[in-house]
Amino acid sequence: MSNEAKTVISPLSSPLRGVARVPGDKSISHRAVLFSAMAEGTSQLSGVLDSDDVRSSIEAVRALGAEVDLQKQADGSLAGTVCGWGARGPAQPDAPLDCGNSGTTARLLMGVLAPWDVRVEITGDESLRRRPMRRITAPLMKMGARFVPEGKETLPLTVCGARDLRAISYDAPMASAQLKTAVLLAGVFAHGTTTLVEPSPSRNHTELMLPEFGVPTTAANCTASVTGPCLLKASEVAVPGDPSSAAFIACAAALVRGSDIVIEDVSLNTARIGFTRTLERMGADVTLRHKGAEGKEPFGSISVRHVPNLHGCEVPAEKIASIVDEVPVLALVAAHARGVTVFREVGELRVKETDRLAAVVEGLALLGVDAWEDGNDLFVEGQPGLRVPSGLVLDSKCDHRLAMTWALAGLAGSAPVAVKNFDSVKISYPQFLSDMQRLAQ
Repeated sequence: MSNEAKTVISPLSSPLRGVARVPGDKSISHRAVLFSAMAEGTSQLSGVLDSDDVRSSIEAVRALGAEVDLQKQADGSLAGTVCGWGARGPAQPDAPLDCGNSGTTARLLMGVLAPWDVRVEITGDESLRRRPMRRITAPLMKMGARFVPEGKETLPLTVCGARDLRAISYDAPMASAQLKTAVLLAGVFAHGTTTLVEPSPSRNHTELMLPEFGVPTTAANCTASVTGPCLLKASEVAVPGDPSSAAFIACAAALVRGSDIVIEDVSLNTARIGFTRTLERMGADVTLRHKGAEGKEPFGSISVRHVPNLHGCEVPAEKIASIVDEVPVLALVAAHARGVTVFREVGELRVKETDRLAAVVEGLALLGVDAWEDGNDLFVEGQPGLRVPSGLVLDSKCDHRLAMTWALAGLAGSAPVAVKNFDSVKISYPQFLSDMQRLAQ
């Protein structure tokens, strides 16, 4: 795709009203596909997100010997079966596994492959090949896996698995669900109890899902453990809606005068809905209603009603893991609020699909908003009544979260905005623009 490909996003013609449903949760979809591929027997999956990232996981497990039959449904999701490799382990693939833009696929595959006698090269697109992998390879090497070339920080890397992995206790240097999951998946097949301790809580989908596949998992605040060796058994997974996608609709409703929306059947996992608390602290009218649980994953609805006079707030470092993917769009909300909003310790944004921290500061500056980095903190000085400059062009840098954030600058703004490479939304929320336009009819 050319760097000059632009999509013009015009302001919404009406407030956002009615009921919305967002695509299946991306994190849960990845895990449902990967865990099913590891399991003995045939798993039944529904609500799986059909996006470029999740298809990277699907194609990877197919190449490793899983039988995947997931079909497109009327609502755009994928549903069907995955027959796993179980006790025989993954097959040696004929070619490198191309994970596209999906860091989740690449990092979790390292843990999946570590306990088996295979040599598998993992690679991805230009963006993924820049992202740090040492955080994953370091603990897996302590367990007995090897990575070639030795000492290399980025993809491509070849995983050299080992059947006699050692269980470890590991203090993670950062809160990362991908790191935690890779270590726990390797630990499922290691001899003894593998424990990972985090500096602050990260997403806990793995701890909730592994028991559904027959793997006893101990989880507490900032700590998770598995005892191996243990074989995963086929399960049934219904994937709820993705709260990270819901955040964009919620933020739009908070910004567009007269809006009143309900987002239904979305994951209400407390590790994922920190954005609702941040919006509340800015003065937004947000209501959560729990409906039930799919397995151990809670789900329900998020209601947001526009109120005027949003104000800045401070988001402490210990809350960032629960909003790490939503910081860009929350920064856009902060740009419309009165006063200064501070996001503490958001340095992790620098090693996402792009340097999201620098991109947010750059984009808000083009909107005429003062935003700056101070160490690992992000400051945004809001402008109530913010007017979008005429002819504004914002660059998504091929990052799906930035593409939706800058699109929202146009949808909730006073003038059209051109977004470079808006098609990057296919990574997580392909129907984003059409859903927003439908809610404004």
